[in-house]
Amino acid sequence: MATDLTFSADSTIRNERRDFSEWHRGRSIYALWALQFDTTPLKPRMQAAQEALADLLLPGYERQPHVTLSLCGFPSAQPQFDDDFGPALVQAQLRTLQQANPTGFEIAIGGLDSFTSVPYFTVRDTAGQLHALRHCLQQTPAIAAHGDYTPHVTIGLYVDVFPMDYVLQRLRAVALPADLHLPVTGLSLLGYQAAHIGGPLHCVASYAFADQALQWHGAPWFALDESLVLQ
Repeated sequence: MATDLTFSADSTIRNERRDFSEWHRGRSIYALWALQFDTTPLKPRMQAAQEALADLLLPGYERQPHVTLSLCGFPSAQPQFDDDFGPALVQAQLRTLQQANPTGFEIAIGGLDSFTSVPYFTVRDTAGQLHALRHCLQQTPAIAAHGDYTPHVTIGLYVDVFPMDYVLQRLRAVALPADLHLPVTGLSLLGYQAAHIGGPLHCVASYAFADQALQWHGAPWFALDESLVLQ
């Protein structure tokens, strides 16, 4: 499929495998909200893109295909830092979601494009729902300060500095099928090991639009009001 790729940066940035202790400050898990959808149809094109771009990518990327909706922070029962994610915040997010009462919608996974740090599949929100959902989750200045939002599916992390013109040529050369349309049924609260760049995601909880309540998968991170949790 043809995609008109443009990017203002002159080159990519180099990702490296290290601890990033200055960021996580000893905290182990980082959390994010992502769209909940069946990723199975997406995996073959993800694998094809990773194989075609393998020489540009940092080895060992294990993160499953996902569409991040909003970053959360480091879960903490007693938040101390601006980027801690505590029970008061998640309760405010859930109450706002319940008030908004979102319903299922569809996204379209399209062609390839690039940020300076990663190549990605474009994501189109055919129903215009993403802005409203993000508004429900942007409950603190720390979360809202993450800047402009471009929905996407990350393919991997650039292993070195490459001229962006060359990268875009490589992306154009990857043959892809038509856009993939996938139904979104809710949100997933995901976590990953902060010290492991590109490490796998773990589904901590889910918020199905049909249920309008959070369902923990495993031990709950926080004790929440019963009206917010699926019993």
